[in-house]
Amino acid sequence: MRMTGSYPKSEVLEGPQRRRRWTVTEKLEMVAETNEPGSSVSLMARRHGVSPNQLFTWRRLAEQGALTATRAEEE
Repeated sequence: MRMTGSYPKSEVLEGPQRRRRWTVTEKLEMVAETNEPGSSVSLMARRHGVSPNQLFTWRRLAEQGALTATRAEEE
């Protein structure tokens, strides 16, 4: 199975922003994708441009019920 192709190699952040901010919904969607048959944390991390260890952390937090909205505009 070839892992290169249509996945983005990198993301260029413009302006004062240094980190990508993910909403709780986006995090939960990525975590859900790791549970689909044939997928893996590493594959989903590459697909979304996230570090695998970050995705593992989000998955652990979701399992504990601790991955919730922290800002007023998030549900």
